[in-house]
Amino acid sequence: MRRVRTAILISGRGSNMEALVRAARTDDHPAEIVLVGSNRPEAAGIKFASDAGLPTVVVDHKTFGKDREAFERALHTELKKHDVELVCLAGFMRLLTPWFIGQWHDRLINIHPSLLPLFKGLHTHQRALEAGVKLHGCTVHVVRPDMDAGPIIAQSAVPVLDDDDPDTLAERVLVAEHALYQHALAHVAQGILDGSWAIKDERVSGVPPLGA
Repeated sequence: MRRVRTAILISGRGSNMEALVRAARTDDHPAEIVLVGSNRPEAAGIKFASDAGLPTVVVDHKTFGKDREAFERALHTELKKHDVELVCLAGFMRLLTPWFIGQWHDRLINIHPSLLPLFKGLHTHQRALEAGVKLHGCTVHVVRPDMDAGPIIAQSAVPVLDDDDPDTLAERVLVAEHALYQHALAHVAQGILDGSWAIKDERVSGVPPLGA
C-alpha cells in the first residue's frame, strides 16, 4: 500500500512527534514517517526517533548565524534526500521564511496550542487565562508566511477550569494535541493519496472537518 512520505521537524522533546510516529505505525495509516529532523542537536526527541529505528537529521541553525534561508536550504536538501512529500512541524521553534514555505506550499502543516485565530504566538495558555475564555484548545493548520495564520485543518477544544493555571491547562491541551494531530495527519495524507487535498481561497477543501 502506498503511503505519503512524511517528515516531522522538532526542536525539543517531541511529544507530538511521538504520537505521530506511533499512529503512523498502524497498518491502515496513510502516512509513513521517513525522517525526523531537528534544528537543535540536544533535542530529546531525536533520541526517541533514533531508538524507534527512524532516520534522523540535525541541521543546527546556529552554524548559519543570521542567514535563515541558508539554514532552510540545508534543511530542504535533507528533506529532498528522503523523498519527503509532506512536512509536519511538531514543536519546531523556528520562524520559517517565505522561501521555505513556498517550497512546501500546501504540504507543510503545524500544530498550535490555541483555537486559532485566537492567541497566535507564544504563551498561549497564560493569555487564554488572562482573557477569561471558557474554551481553549489546539489547531492544526497549513503553514503560511504570516505566523499561525494558515488555513485551518482541524481544531480540538478543552474546557478552562476555574482552578486552572498555565501548567494544568497546558497539560490538558497537550493531550488534545496528541489526538488531534495524528487524525489531522491521516486526513491530509489520505487527501494527498486520493487527490482531494486542496486549499481554495485559503480554506481547506476535500478533507472532512475534525473536532473533539
